[in-house]
Amino acid sequence: MTWFLVMLSGMLDRDAVRTERHTAVVDLTGVIEAEGDANAKQVGAALRRAFEDRNTAGVVLRINSPGGSAVQSGAIYDEIRRLRDRYPAIPLYAVVEEICASGGYYVAAAADRIFVNRASLVGSIGVLLNGFGFVGTMEKLGVERRLLTAGDNKGFLDPFSPLDEAQGAHARELLAEVHAQFVEAVRSGRGERLKEAPELFSGLVWSGARSVELGLADGFGSVPSVARDEVRAEKIVDFSSRDNLAERLAKRVGASVGAAFGNALGLAGRQVGLY
Repeated sequence: MTWFLVMLSGMLDRDAVRTERHTAVVDLTGVIEAEGDANAKQVGAALRRAFEDRNTAGVVLRINSPGGSAVQSGAIYDEIRRLRDRYPAIPLYAVVEEICASGGYYVAAAADRIFVNRASLVGSIGVLLNGFGFVGTMEKLGVERRLLTAGDNKGFLDPFSPLDEAQGAHARELLAEVHAQFVEAVRSGRGERLKEAPELFSGLVWSGARSVELGLADGFGSVPSVARDEVRAEKIVDFSSRDNLAERLAKRVGASVGAAFGNALGLAGRQVGLY
């Protein structure tokens, strides 16, 4: 009974806070991936709740992410742009904590303004598709690879087979295409604030201080300072989505089943990443 009363009290307090003009905060923490906590479905739902609340004066997306899935990052970016268009009177600011790299920065570029710490890690505007090659090791061990496929390229970039030049060229074209999409999203979001530099879209990471100089960020700040100085609503309400234990277990089971199915079809390890 005591536990129930404490929970009820917390819910009432939260509802009371939401009756005041406030700054809404949504967290984007960790690797951006479909089966993780930082996925487009959860982050998008949290952002929608934040914008739809009638007492929200501004939204802060608090980012601490090294990147992740290009698809999930792009989906969050698109949802931010949609919400900004639908609620033009409510600004959205990105606040970077430790790191905002690759897919994390892809998402941040959709914000009205980006604030960082001087020591934050920012950037890494690049795309990768990684793996390993075990052909030499297999030869030394006397292991023969028996790969049966239907379709000339079904064994695309198979780590146990020699790298096919045509497949390698196709992979590089694929990466270049996704990289171009990433660059276009950053240019669209940042506009004339970007300082043109040869290394800007090379995949390098910069300190928060240097990111401001390059126009990748707008200034220095934290969630409280942005709420106070930009939104001008010091009351902060957290709208972040939180999985319960059952939901977390279901995600892990789903990820395991998906991986097993992917292995059976020869699809595992083929995600284009923004890391």
